[in-house]
Amino acid sequence: MFKKFTNGCVYVMNKYLPDAFIFAIVLTIITFIGGIALTNQSPFQMILHWAGPKGFFGLLAFTMQMVLVLVLGSAMAQAKVFKNLLSKIAKATKTPVRGIMITAFVSVLACWINWGFGLVIGALLAREIAKEVKGIDYRLLIATAYSGFVVWHGGISGSIPLQVANPGALATVAPTIFDKAFTIPTSQTIFSPMNLFISGIIIFGLPFVCKAMMPDKEHTIEVDSSKLIEKELRVEDPSKFTPADKMERSRILWIIILVMGFAYIIYNFSKVGFNLSLDFVNFIFMYVGILLHGNLRKYIDAITEAASSAGGIILQFPFYAGIMGMMTGANPETGLSLAGVISNAFVSISTARTFPLFTFWSAGIVNFFVPSGGGQWAVQAPIMMPAGDVLGVLPAKTAMAIAWGDAWTNMIQPFWALPALSIAGLSARDVMGYCVITLLFSGLIISAGFLIF
Repeated sequence: MFKKFTNGCVYVMNKYLPDAFIFAIVLTIITFIGGIALTNQSPFQMILHWAGPKGFFGLLAFTMQMVLVLVLGSAMAQAKVFKNLLSKIAKATKTPVRGIMITAFVSVLACWINWGFGLVIGALLAREIAKEVKGIDYRLLIATAYSGFVVWHGGISGSIPLQVANPGALATVAPTIFDKAFTIPTSQTIFSPMNLFISGIIIFGLPFVCKAMMPDKEHTIEVDSSKLIEKELRVEDPSKFTPADKMERSRILWIIILVMGFAYIIYNFSKVGFNLSLDFVNFIFMYVGILLHGNLRKYIDAITEAASSAGGIILQFPFYAGIMGMMTGANPETGLSLAGVISNAFVSISTARTFPLFTFWSAGIVNFFVPSGGGQWAVQAPIMMPAGDVLGVLPAKTAMAIAWGDAWTNMIQPFWALPALSIAGLSARDVMGYCVITLLFSGLIISAGFLIF
């Protein structure tokens, strides 16, 4: 029965889910019409929100960060030492069942520790397992690698729980309730019994859910070998090197830049511990990659090859920024935005007991159009935090409800899947059917957590 349901989800997504870019265009049109109908703004006002400073080009810095996550992570994985490590792990799996379960566990745990790291490592491991293990469904394997991302906002790199732990963050979104000194410590968010309950069940339960999704031999689609072909390494003849060639392979230059980079890495770890920003994760990827490749010329070649797969991110992220601009763009007379309409609708039917649950669900809906933790907080916190205070709900619980909603519907939102899909050589329709099951499983666990605690 479960496999039939899974196969049905896969069939529907394969048949009806368009390319990720077309999906972004459809969301753009839906948001445009919704903003006109529900916030009483003119079509031109919505276009201004879409293409204005907080719209189409509002995510340029973040777009570059995500391109670097993909390119630097992929370049690091091309190093012989790293390939050998992943290959050893892949060979140890031996069977398709182990391959799926190990990929799920590594991915979900890595994403809980740091989402940028987990997003890349899971996909790279899955790709290597596909090379080594015969009879494994490649679509499910990559979907499994991406599914671990569902826990990121409940993990130790979650942007909302880390943000509210800083003085002034809550005063910015709800100045009438919180003063600048008020903070929510991570003991009440990330490390609270409720969050550890939710995270623990998903981390240890996801491998078994992914295992249960495995299709029978008749429906298994193994990897197309052309997707795993890697560029042959150039055979170099040192006797023909020019002075410029020798400089590119200079051990002295390589060592100097490594010393500088790792000196900063060690310093930063001593200051912030494992509270790693996305920029610092990319910095680590870069310098580990330079180290593992052995010289700067090899690293340049690896970056050049990896950059060819970043097209999807570069094309689509500005359109998602435009969607976010329209979702958050308020009517100048009423102050009402489309995201506000959705949030207020859930607040209006909430009680003290159901408010965290409805906040989670509303955040899941808003996240579909605003797939960014920072954007999600900016949109919903000014509405949900005061409403929760009126109902007597702890601020920590409201903040985590927004955080988990932001992570939850990423499972059916191609925005965050693009790096993994680029590494795998697949399209969104190939994996989203399986991700629907992860959405349902995690949604039940997260909802139960908010009701039980």
